[in-house]
Amino acid sequence: MGRPLPLRVLDSTEPHDRLGRPLRDLRISVIDRCNFRCPYCMPEEQYPRDHAFLASRERLTVAEIQRLARIFVALGVVKLRLTGGEPLLRKDLAEIVGALSRIEGAQDLALTTNGALLAAQAAGLRAAGLKRLTVSLDALDAATFARMSGGRGKVEDVLAGIDAAERAGFASIKLNTVVRRGDNEDCVLQLLERFRGTPHVVRFIEYMDVGTCNGWQPAMVVPTSELVARIGARWPLVARARSHPGEVAERYAYADGQGEIGFVSSVSAPFCGDCNRARLSADGMLYTCLFSGAGTDLRAPLRAGATDAELDALVRSVWHAREDRYSELRAAGAETRAAARVEMYRMGG
Repeated sequence: MGRPLPLRVLDSTEPHDRLGRPLRDLRISVIDRCNFRCPYCMPEEQYPRDHAFLASRERLTVAEIQRLARIFVALGVVKLRLTGGEPLLRKDLAEIVGALSRIEGAQDLALTTNGALLAAQAAGLRAAGLKRLTVSLDALDAATFARMSGGRGKVEDVLAGIDAAERAGFASIKLNTVVRRGDNEDCVLQLLERFRGTPHVVRFIEYMDVGTCNGWQPAMVVPTSELVARIGARWPLVARARSHPGEVAERYAYADGQGEIGFVSSVSAPFCGDCNRARLSADGMLYTCLFSGAGTDLRAPLRAGATDAELDALVRSVWHAREDRYSELRAAGAETRAAARVEMYRMGG
């Protein structure tokens, strides 16, 4: 089962989980729908075109999202990130951004998107108060990109979205690439060549066993060490320290000063020990781990008239009971795979 992490005695004014980890980062999924069918998240054969997603009445409203986010910020959250599904499919997304940008104490407001619809929305989101963008970009080669998006995406649309975001004032954009062996590992150097010398940061993410339908196998993981060696042979790299506790990416800079890249190594080098992230789904379920099998319903008590104090107490109780460290247990060889897991598109990545 692996060696348990030590319990720590910490400041009791903000909640800490059973392993001493604070609550600092809230990821808010605003919609469970997506216009892509990426094989590592929502493969087409599992989610056909007539799949029943949430009805609009089942999703949290703008006011409900803002109210819950305020409660989380009062509990210590400083970073808010909007996710999906694909958040740009939600018609009132700019209104959500505006509502969250007015929460005092939230130091960061970011959004993760596949970028296909970004060109038309980047300026409006920036004007509404969005501070940072992360765009998923699994390949520059058109055929590989189409395959990695389940046949639903065009790489030129994503690149147009990145260009529009730059014009709107998003100076440094994170570009996330999920690498799967046999699919797109040969596209890594081409991606880096395109963005070297820009303020943007390409981050390579090890293929993870999220949910239950993506057919994950360890042999399909391309470890960070392999990518670092391959990239370093082309452009020498210099390791950088993580910028803050809870940061998921290992950081490297080009030795010639042409920018920075990152690696998210949750399979080969798990980072559960300082994970401070919670996830709120579009229908108001609170999840304490990306690999959760169940969550806690916040929408029901909210709509039943719960006070802020009651919702605060509920979130505190969930966080105090948290002891998730799935990736570390998997790495230690423990049997961790649950029969049912919440799919990533429902809670956000």
